[in-house]
Amino acid sequence: MGYQCQVCKFSSFAVSVLNDEQMSTLGNNCAEVYFKKGDIIFKQDSFSLNIGYLKTGLVKLHMRGLAGKEQIIKIAKAPTYLGIPTTIGEKINQYSATAIEDTSVCFVNLDIFNKLILSNPKFSYEIILHMCKNELTHFRNCLYKTQKNSRGLVADTILNFANNIYESSHFFLPLTRNEIADLINSSRESVSRILSEFHNDKIIKLNGKEIEILNLDLLIKISENG
Repeated sequence: MGYQCQVCKFSSFAVSVLNDEQMSTLGNNCAEVYFKKGDIIFKQDSFSLNIGYLKTGLVKLHMRGLAGKEQIIKIAKAPTYLGIPTTIGEKINQYSATAIEDTSVCFVNLDIFNKLILSNPKFSYEIILHMCKNELTHFRNCLYKTQKNSRGLVADTILNFANNIYESSHFFLPLTRNEIADLINSSRESVSRILSEFHNDKIIKLNGKEIEILNLDLLIKISENG
């Protein structure tokens, strides 16, 4: 198992700084689990004894707030860690994770993960660096949600999937209109209307969930001026 972690092409840079003994310990205390689209990976308020590492696939992180309303916090693309702050700090999941594509996750025993943090400063540094980058990205997204209108935020969403997730101008959007609305704090009706406007204005070509960006410059301008 340790050797498998060592040669895994999806492993994080943090894992690459472990020595052979630590790599073997990691491999002997983790398990890979496969999830279908729509499967819950972990659930808010449930007890957690593992750190999740998203090996392949795409996941939405969502939290239940006032009156039980669900809010999508972010979309996580593999490879990345899931739930480090909530698991290490609380041992109770503060949000849920659901696969929006077929996904594989490696679950690492929390006690073993903590021992690696305490025994290997380079590993600790890389984990901290990973968390800092995620936090800054989250802060930036929160700022955009308060300063941009729905039109700009829909453009942001399309560009994010095109540039950061699929790295293609032609892709299938894995979110429903309701989920996009939750992600950008808008309404389903508004999202549907804006997508139709983008299609009619030949900014994108829309066919159900299939999207092709036709006018990238204009889409970027809408995002920047949103």
